[in-house]
Amino acid sequence: MAGVNRTDRLYAIVEELRAVAPRPRSAGWLAGRFEISSRTIERDISALQQSGVPIWAEHGRTGGYCLDQRRTLPPVNLTPDEAVALSVGLRLLEETPFRAAARSALPKLLAAMQADDARAARELAGRIHLLGDGHPLPAVPHSVASALSTGRVLRLAYRDTAGALTRRDVEPLGYVGSPTHWYLLGWCRLRDGVRAFRVDRIVSVSVTAETPDPRPLARDDLDIPYGVVTRLDLG
Repeated sequence: MAGVNRTDRLYAIVEELRAVAPRPRSAGWLAGRFEISSRTIERDISALQQSGVPIWAEHGRTGGYCLDQRRTLPPVNLTPDEAVALSVGLRLLEETPFRAAARSALPKLLAAMQADDARAARELAGRIHLLGDGHPLPAVPHSVASALSTGRVLRLAYRDTAGALTRRDVEPLGYVGSPTHWYLLGWCRLRDGVRAFRVDRIVSVSVTAETPDPRPLARDDLDIPYGVVTRLDLG
C-alpha cells in the first residue's frame, strides 16, 4: 500500500475496519499495513470521522479504531456518472434544511464506492461547473434545519407579512420548499393550529427542552392557496 494517494488510502482504511468490525485495529497496526506513520493514520481517521464515517476509538491495551458496521454501506456499484449526478443534486440542497446532511452524505457514498469508480467520479466532477444566479436563498438556521430530527419545541420570534413581530412556541411538523423560499410547518401554540413560517422571516429561534407527542400532518393541513404540492417519496 506504500505510495498510494490519500483518497485511495482513506477508502482502504474504511474497508479494512469494515472487514474486522466490530473488532478494533490499532493505529500502529494500520500504520504498518499502509506503511505510513501512526500520526498520519490519526489524521486520516480524523478526516473520515469529520466526513461522517462512524469510526470511534476504543481505549485500553487491546483497543484501537472501530467501525460501526450497521451504519455503513457495503461497496456500492454506482457508476461515475451516477455519483456525479448525486453530487449535483446534493449541491442544490445548500440553501435548504438539509445542507449539513447533504454535505456529509456524499463522502459516505464515495467511501462505499469501488476505488477506481470513486477516482473516476472525482475526475469527472472536476469538469463540471455550476453558475450561481447571484441571489442565493436565505440560509436555514441549524436549529430549524434539525427541528424534525430533534422533535423539540421551538421558540420563535417571527415577523409576518405586515411586519408585526410575535413570539410563538411551535411544534415542528415538516417543511415546504419552493424555488424562492423554504417554510417550516408547525403546530403554532399561539394560533392553536398548523402554520407555515417562512424561514427568512424568523428573527430568532431557540430550542426548548420539551419533546411533545408527535402530531399527524395531513395533506389538507397545508392549506397552500397556490401551486402544486408534491410530497417527497423515497420510493
